[in-house]
Amino acid sequence: MPRRKIISSNPRLKLLARDLRHHSTLSEVLLWNQIKNKKMLGYDFHRQKPIDEFIVDFFCPDLMLAIEIDGESHWHKGCEDLNRQSRLERLGIHFIRFEDRMIKRHMSEVLGSVQSWLRQNGRQRQESPPGRGGAKRRGG
Repeated sequence: MPRRKIISSNPRLKLLARDLRHHSTLSEVLLWNQIKNKKMLGYDFHRQKPIDEFIVDFFCPDLMLAIEIDGESHWHKGCEDLNRQSRLERLGIHFIRFEDRMIKRHMSEVLGSVQSWLRQNGRQRQESPPGRGGAKRRGG
């Protein structure tokens, strides 16, 4: 696996990110429950991850993927969100965006979209570490 690109973040964002994790929206909680603990094809996701001067909703460091949920807080920030996304994309971060109501009403489609992106842009991980489980080799 290629080495992760290290992107620094503003240290003052660490406390803000922690506060955001403690005050998650319903859609953030619903999606987090589906992708945490490497449930999504074995990939590790972080939530409310500080990157550069921003905080993204969910981040997969192995694939440099940010998942953003556009809810009420984004309704009047279209230009600001696009500028933010463009800046992070220049750092090598890829984005998938979902509307809040899509998470609440069509979770299976959301999860299918994320899985599709992961399969196209990364290699599928094994659910268990190498050397555990699986077929046993026969001696001979």
